[in-house]
Amino acid sequence: MSTGIVIAIIALAVLLVLIAGAVWMTMRRRHLRQRFGPEYDRTLDADGGDRLTAERELRGREQRHRKLDIKELPPEARERYAEEWKGAEERFVDQPRQSVDDADHLVTQLMGDRGYPTDGYEQQVRDLSVEHAGTLEHYRAAHEVNARNMDGRATTEELRGAMVHYRALFQELLGSNQSSRRSEHHHQHRGTRYGAA
Repeated sequence: MSTGIVIAIIALAVLLVLIAGAVWMTMRRRHLRQRFGPEYDRTLDADGGDRLTAERELRGREQRHRKLDIKELPPEARERYAEEWKGAEERFVDQPRQSVDDADHLVTQLMGDRGYPTDGYEQQVRDLSVEHAGTLEHYRAAHEVNARNMDGRATTEELRGAMVHYRALFQELLGSNQSSRRSEHHHQHRGTRYGAA
């Protein structure tokens, strides 16, 4: 075999490896974008636009998540949580600040019962982003209002919004079942969920 043919075969092999690598990177990036949604762009921005660093962070979240013992709640626990949430919502009219604080505690307790570590808000967000990226902005918005709530700086309208945001993540974490659907149906037919306080 001539030297020219050997060089051509080596060049072709290198080209095929490069193409395969590019295809693999594209598929991996697509997977991360689909899984993390807006969290992909948020992580990219947080890492100063460094795509490799951002994707390494997101892959690290996936690896950590695989080690967690995330589980569904039994029906009786879901029913209990649905009732506790209903109570927090009903208290909103008379005690909006307490209601939002209760909602925050319920969401955190629910995370823990599902198997998510609950030590530290930032780690909670990273852990939730793997399976709940679609409702993560709700959690961030609610958490921000609740921080102002603790200082007595949140308005009633902000507190009302925080309840809506907490509810989005709460319902997703709780999972679908007859009791949560009944509770939602009940609230939809009661009129305004959070009246003026």
